Amino acid sequence: MKPIATVIQTKAENKGSQEGLCLAWKGDTRISLQSYSRNHIDIMVKEGNDKAEWRFTGFYGTPYVNNRSATWNLLKKLGQDRSHPWLVSSDFNEIMYSYEKCGGVPREESRMEAFREALEECLLEDLGYLGVWFTWEKGNLLETNIKERLDRRVANDKWR
Repeated sequence: MKPIATVIQTKAENKGSQEGLCLAWKGDTRISLQSYSRNHIDIMVKEGNDKAEWRFTGFYGTPYVNNRSATWNLLKKLGQDRSHPWLVSSDFNEIMYSYEKCGGVPREESRMEAFREALEECLLEDLGYLGVWFTWEKGNLLETNIKERLDRRVANDKWR
């Protein structure tokens, strides 16, 4: 019997933390694990008999603002390999522009700029969205409600 899916999972080292990443794929898809940490899983993908390989990175941006530069440095390090089509699917825990947030305290421009610069350095562009624009929401009352677009897919030119 063929397996339905195979799974790679990372877990945070913090006690009591539920953070981590999990990646699953169909049994007939061949993957090669390139690297991983509690914030990313980086693989090469080969589907079926197709000879073309492409790269996928599942990425989790730290929710802690004081550690955000380490998040962008990790992304930039991963972005040094530009030899394949590359797709990154992520909860970056950051917005690119102020219009990607509704309610609450306005985001500091320097934080958004650091995120945009990391994507630019990696030659990654947003693939857009279908469906719900905001991917994170907090607060039940209109006056305390905050919505943000924290999740997105980005890719290099070879992917698109």
